[in-house]
Amino acid sequence: MPPKPVSRHSARNALKKDIAAATASRLPMALPDALRVIEETDSPVSGRPTDYPAGWVIEPHAHSKHQLLYAERGVMVVQAGGGRWVVPPTRAIWVHAGTLHDVRCIGEVHMRSLLVAVDAAPNLLGETQAVGISPLLRELIRAALDVAQPYAPGTRDGRLMRLILDELRALPVLPLHLQMPADARLVQICTALQAQLDDASTMADWAARLAVDVKTIQRLFVKETGMTFGQWRQQARLLRALELLATGEKVIDVALALGYDSPSAFATMFRKQFGQTPSQFFSG
Repeated sequence: MPPKPVSRHSARNALKKDIAAATASRLPMALPDALRVIEETDSPVSGRPTDYPAGWVIEPHAHSKHQLLYAERGVMVVQAGGGRWVVPPTRAIWVHAGTLHDVRCIGEVHMRSLLVAVDAAPNLLGETQAVGISPLLRELIRAALDVAQPYAPGTRDGRLMRLILDELRALPVLPLHLQMPADARLVQICTALQAQLDDASTMADWAARLAVDVKTIQRLFVKETGMTFGQWRQQARLLRALELLATGEKVIDVALALGYDSPSAFATMFRKQFGQTPSQFFSG
């Protein structure tokens, strides 16, 4: 007997319940002790391992050092500088020093951070970005966690940390970012779309609802987000897909819940954006 087809409505409702449950379980984090440890480390590079339970939220904060946020396990959703990044394992986010940011954990997260002094090396990324993590850098991060602070520059530990800086200069930037607009009309559109990502309303539909000219919406989207309306909605869907796939949801359920006509249509768009199929993406 062939499998019973999954309706878009039932898949969407099931995932909405999962998302609501995850949101309701968010836990606050007290930051002062963690920030003090980061700020008091004098070495050019330091490593910090922290494990967080599912739903944990690191409240908005900033520090004086650059930070590479990398999770060996779990997915991080990072808000920083008016943008939003979804960062699965095998990827990371580079947070520029002084940037106000917060982190939400999707599933249990094993975070392995690097803290880098602003004068440690030239030619590091100049802004907050999602980046790829090579197998070499992954092992260097693990090794950095065992380095006693402070370390001497000419020692094995010092050379290891210098190699980390060399690897950080070569970080590949990844398309895991969603820029939020500032215009109140666009905020209304984007907020509604993120609440219901299978909404098929066109730009003309939104223009009619908001009593705004279509060309005005089109111009504002490009100006404030760097994307067209369609590109922004597509990126929002794909980033939500990363969250859901990372928690074990099936591709077919994710595809239907996010408004795709079929799993193959979703997989095609996923590969076009990220260069890999969903299974390849999460296998690293």
